[in-house]
Amino acid sequence: MAATRILSIVGRKNSGKTTLAVALSAEYVRRGKRVMTIKHASHPAQADTPGTDSYRHFHEGRAERVLIASPDVRILFERAPDDQDPVTLARRYLDGADLVLVEGFTAFPLPKIEVFRTEVADTPLFNGDSDAADQWLAIVTDGDLEADCRVLRFRDTMWLQFLANIGWDGARIIDP
Repeated sequence: MAATRILSIVGRKNSGKTTLAVALSAEYVRRGKRVMTIKHASHPAQADTPGTDSYRHFHEGRAERVLIASPDVRILFERAPDDQDPVTLARRYLDGADLVLVEGFTAFPLPKIEVFRTEVADTPLFNGDSDAADQWLAIVTDGDLEADCRVLRFRDTMWLQFLANIGWDGARIIDP
């Protein structure tokens, strides 16, 4: 079995992280890769709608894990401490992936692609002087940013395909 790679998509709130993660995922799937994702949220995930059976299992029954099994989809709700890193999560839940795309976990030491939009912030998260600067594989932007890492612009031809190559080559290989 091939090794699993992991790569983080980072950026400020409303910069387009999810949009980029979805686009990259679709590009890798088009290339025949088995892609799985982790979304880091700063707020509690909503576990279904109040009053539904699955909500009652999780909230009223206080079950440790609830697996909702329906045609073509499985959803797992699990009570767990919030101290797990994306590599541990990938190993536990995403076995068999060729690539795990992580949205967020900016502070965790993973290879990163940053989405930077000038209407959202004046400066990117990337700081060429920081100890973590070598983790940045690229910044994708709508502006004319200059940085000490690769900068791709949304207006560039074939930027997504080029970014997918950069991401694949720069992703961290995680041990099984």
